[in-house]
Amino acid sequence: MTSAPGRRSSIFTRLLRHGFTDPSAAERLLDSPELATVRNDPVLLDALGGTADPDLALHGLVRLLEAQDGATDRQELLDTVIAAKPLRDRLLGVLGASEALAEHLARHPRDWQALVTYEPRDLHPGVEEFERGLADAADPVALRVSYRRCLLSIAARDVCGTVEVTQTAAELADLATATLRAALALAEADAPEDAAMCRLAVVAMGKCGGHELNYVSDVDVIFVGEAAGDADEDKALRAATRLASHMMRICSETTVEGSIWPVDANLRPEGRNGPLVRTLASHLAYYQRWAKTWEFQALLKARPVAGDLALGEEYTAALRPLVWKAAERENFVADVQEMRRRVVANIPAAEVDRQLKLGPGGLRDVEFAVQLLQLVHGRADASLRSGTTLDALKALAAGGYVGRADAAQLDEAYRFLRSLEHRIQLHRLRRTHLVPEDQADLRRLGRSLGLRTDPVTELTREWRRHTTVVRRLHEKLFYRPLLDAVAALAPGEARLSAEAARERMVALGYADPAAALRHLEALASGVTRKAAIQRTLLPVLLGWFADSADPDAGLLNFRKVSDALGKTPWYLRLLRDEGAAAENLARVLSAGRLAPDLLMRAPEAVAL
Repeated sequence: MTSAPGRRSSIFTRLLRHGFTDPSAAERLLDSPELATVRNDPVLLDALGGTADPDLALHGLVRLLEAQDGATDRQELLDTVIAAKPLRDRLLGVLGASEALAEHLARHPRDWQALVTYEPRDLHPGVEEFERGLADAADPVALRVSYRRCLLSIAARDVCGTVEVTQTAAELADLATATLRAALALAEADAPEDAAMCRLAVVAMGKCGGHELNYVSDVDVIFVGEAAGDADEDKALRAATRLASHMMRICSETTVEGSIWPVDANLRPEGRNGPLVRTLASHLAYYQRWAKTWEFQALLKARPVAGDLALGEEYTAALRPLVWKAAERENFVADVQEMRRRVVANIPAAEVDRQLKLGPGGLRDVEFAVQLLQLVHGRADASLRSGTTLDALKALAAGGYVGRADAAQLDEAYRFLRSLEHRIQLHRLRRTHLVPEDQADLRRLGRSLGLRTDPVTELTREWRRHTTVVRRLHEKLFYRPLLDAVAALAPGEARLSAEAARERMVALGYADPAAALRHLEALASGVTRKAAIQRTLLPVLLGWFADSADPDAGLLNFRKVSDALGKTPWYLRLLRDEGAAAENLARVLSAGRLAPDLLMRAPEAVAL
């Protein structure tokens, strides 16, 4: 159908004003037979203009209408979209944010009705609600379909702003829990003899265990098995291994309905080289004798989710005391920080600046900093033991282990980065943590986060701002409260107790924590220019000293040099700039390669 020139110009302009980037294509879609009864309805155009990508939303709506079984079903959908604002916002919001969920709706055209319910219990579903949503899945393919239907409802609440990012992550973890239970039930139904022979517990790790899952992520688990009744233990473990393997295949295999997600059991003892299922006694023996520091760090998020939950609780209860002793291990802080450095070093160079999760200033920096502090202080303070990053960060701030301002900035940055990660993955339901380079993708992402004036520029600015904050804070987070504890310059701020400060210095490798704290007090206290500069630099210096062979010597020598040279202009400039010369000074003082008295006589040696 050919439109009159005046009408075309008017509609073209309206479409541009509502955020369409290809008004000509949008006009053709609006003229399609499926939209004949609503093409001039302003409600539809306004709703499409409110989505992250109006072009994508309109295309998805037309495909969904085409997939309906006859004119009656099409009209029912259109009538509901026009009349019911909650459904309209949910459906079009999803269609404008996710090609993958639009594909699902085109294959299962009646699933849009899952978005109609808008009652209080629908706003915050938990494991039980998701289990009911998966209950009719009689085989792996049906489970995939039911999983996507549940995912559709989570995404709708997310893109409409009904829930905030931490609730979305928790719902995704609860859906994963329900899915693991359903998959295990299918595996047990296929092998009832194996199921009768063993007890099998599925313990969630990682983001699933921490109730902070992504839209698309490996679901990390550990399996614990025991013989049921009088069954032979070896035969029972083989049966449990078959069940666990079958459950993993149900979740990860790709069919015409796609896959759910991979179940990753490589966090188990000995990784992929170890048995898939171990007894509780075998797990305990491994962690007591062989486990590395990062393995205790991973256990912070362990949570029984499926199978024999009582056995899973026995597992976490048995290992919990070992987790909270991990900070006593030699080189504990160095091990954790070295693990973080290895992660960054393994990122391809072309991706470092686009990595939301693993890159400098990314999500992993926040998580590592929080986990490090949890492990150091969680043994004495049970309030710090949450497996959820932001809950743990809040507890750390409340207890004075992290400055309140630093915690607030990290909380804001983490929420933004997680929101951006969610929207990137939601588009095609692919596992990625890379910020795209395509301008259309960036525009959709910016609009999805409420940035509408200049979405690409605003998104890039906000992303860089938050990564800069995280990069600046994630290492200093460990050291700055030590200065607050000894300098006492911020009235009303919760501070580290003397015992907590001592624990932190011991974890950093200081053999005489009391003397080290006295040095910090002497260096950081007061209102002089030198003290102010040193309070800024000391968190960095403490990190460099901690990396050295003798942290005590480094800090002592630094105090001697500071006492002798603290008022000289070159020394103050050196501290203020925090450049390579300052790092060189810290390292030579720690290593003992340059005696402090020689440095005082020949300050130019710092530049060597």
